Amino acid sequence: MIPATRKQKNDPAPATVPEWQRELGTAIRDAGELRSMLGLPQDATEDAGFPVRVPRGYVARMRQGDPGDPLLAQVLPSAAEAREVPGFGPDPVGDRAAMIRPGVLHKYHGRVLLVTTGACGIHCRYCFRREFPYADANPRPDDWQAAIDYIAGDDSIEEVILSGGDPLSLSDRKLADLVERIEAVPHVATLRIHTRLPVVLPERVDHALSDWLHGTRLAKIVVLHANHGNEIDACVGTAVEHLRATGAMVLNQTVLLRGVNDDVDAMVELSRRLFAAGVLPYYLHMLDPVRGAAQFEIGSEEARRLMAAVAARLPGYLVPRLVVEQAGRPGKTPLAHDWSGCRDGVTMPTLDQAGGPATP
Repeated sequence: MIPATRKQKNDPAPATVPEWQRELGTAIRDAGELRSMLGLPQDATEDAGFPVRVPRGYVARMRQGDPGDPLLAQVLPSAAEAREVPGFGPDPVGDRAAMIRPGVLHKYHGRVLLVTTGACGIHCRYCFRREFPYADANPRPDDWQAAIDYIAGDDSIEEVILSGGDPLSLSDRKLADLVERIEAVPHVATLRIHTRLPVVLPERVDHALSDWLHGTRLAKIVVLHANHGNEIDACVGTAVEHLRATGAMVLNQTVLLRGVNDDVDAMVELSRRLFAAGVLPYYLHMLDPVRGAAQFEIGSEEARRLMAAVAARLPGYLVPRLVVEQAGRPGKTPLAHDWSGCRDGVTMPTLDQAGGPATP
C-alpha cells in the first residue's frame, strides 16, 4: 500500500480566499440574468434541467445583443435540450463500465483517469458527463487510497489523468496532496490535467497552483478546452505562460459543435490564436452523443470535409486530429480528411446545414 501523504489533514485554511474562488463564487447561475447582461430578450422556453454556471469574465468576451454568439451558444440552455433523440443517452462514452474503482476509469493501456470532482467552472450544454454519477465516483473526495493502491498494483500504468468536472475546481492543497500521493508510485511518470478553467477563468492559474505543479517530479501535460478563437484573450495567454513556466506542455482539445465552430474560418482562427498563446491543437472531438446535446451534432462526412479545408490552410502542427470516442475501443478513433471537397487546396463547397442530426 502506498502511504498517505506527509501533509497533515488538519492544516489550517488559507487566511484569504484566492481571487479565482471569489470570481467563481460570483458566476452567473440564471439564464435570465445572462440574457439581461447581453441585452437579449428573455425566453421562457429555455430548459433548466442542467444548471447554468458561467463566469462573468467569460461573459465579457461575448458580443452584446448577438443571440448567435459562439460563446453564448455553448452555455445558454435551450428548449432543444428536452428533446429525446435516438442514440443520445446518459453515458455516451462508456464511463460507467470503465469505472473499476470509485473515481477511477481505466479504458486505455498505460494510463488511468481520475474523476477528481463533479464541480466545474462552467456548465457547457454539450457536456458528456452532465449525467455522470459523481456521488458514486467520489463518495469520499479526500480519500483516494483505493485509487492509489490500484495504480500502484499495476506497473503498466505510466500516466495518470486528472479530470472531472474540472480538477482545477479543487483547492491547491487538495491537488498538491493528491499529486504527491501519485508521484509516490514509482512506475508513474506522467501527470496529465484536463481542464477548462484556464480558458474560462484564467485567474485560476495563480502562484499557489504554479508552485505545486512546478514541484512535482512527474512530466506534466495540461490539456485545455477551447472551442472558439474568441475564448482566447490576453488573460488566457498570461495563464498559459504561467503554466508553461512550470515545465508543463500545454495542448488544446476542441469539440466540433454546430453553431459554434462548424466553419472553416472559425477553426483556422482558433488554431492560430492558440498557437499565438503558446498552445498546440491536439484533438478535435466529434460530439459525444449525450442526452440533451443533439442540437450540436455534426455528421462525420461533414466534419471530414470541414477538416480537409482547415488542413489545406494550415501547417500540419496546427491541425488538430479529428477523432471520435467509442465505448470499448482501445483508443480514440481518428477520422481521415475528405479531400474531395477541396478545390485549389483552399476552398470547399458550402456545407449543407439542413436536415436532422447525422450519426457518425
